Amino acid sequence: MDSADLPPLSEIGPDLLRVPWPRRLFSLLLPFVCIAGYGVFAFQGWWAPAVLCLIALSFVTYGSSSHDLVHRTLGLPHLLNEGLLTLIEGTAFRSGHAYRQAHLHHHARFPHDDDIEGRAAGMSFPRSLLEGVIFQGRIIVWAVTRPNRDRVLVILETAGVVALLGLCLATIPITPVPAVYAVLMIAGSWIIPLITSYVPHNPAAGTDLTRTRLFRGRLFSILALEHLYHLEHHLYPMVPHHHWPALARRLDPHFQRAGIKPVVLWF
Repeated sequence: MDSADLPPLSEIGPDLLRVPWPRRLFSLLLPFVCIAGYGVFAFQGWWAPAVLCLIALSFVTYGSSSHDLVHRTLGLPHLLNEGLLTLIEGTAFRSGHAYRQAHLHHHARFPHDDDIEGRAAGMSFPRSLLEGVIFQGRIIVWAVTRPNRDRVLVILETAGVVALLGLCLATIPITPVPAVYAVLMIAGSWIIPLITSYVPHNPAAGTDLTRTRLFRGRLFSILALEHLYHLEHHLYPMVPHHHWPALARRLDPHFQRAGIKPVVLWF
């Protein structure tokens, strides 16, 4: 059994494509709530909750809100979707449209050698950590040097990120809060290849149902905040992230019939 034998989304449940406006608003506001929380706590000197806000921001940008904007699954008007992708990823010192190009190319090409996002899946654990340090620069160069309509936009986003970084560093004589924000957000991006490529993929496997690992279990769900459904996302990328758990439950009987063994941590 391979992915071609799975039922279409119209059979599994077209309701998984619907995004009520409160859910849409929540996804779009959450990154800015995290930024505001960091500012409030950091300026009060409460660094533990401030850092937790930035951990949450790193998570909800690349993994949730920005990810839905990359796949255009929130049902937003085109210009609004693109503008928010630039803005939200910019707050994490990343180019949103370089992210989109690399991520959609990953969906189309994994596990081929030209899959720049999925390359870490074939690396060693230490090398995948090193890849995180250079990953954002690598995908920006890749996105700018290949023929595409977003090349200028990626350059402008990168210039905006550099300007924002310069502004954060320039405020050090007044307050370290923006500089700490910048350093922690940039460092937070270094685990992206590890978490999104090395851990969930097995490029040596034989089929598209086994090249991406199936994760299950309450502990994994808690640790990943219900974002452990990488195989399900590869199979049905048009489903927004908040519907992944429901999609997984509907796919479980098909995975069982295919003999796919889930990875479970303790329980």
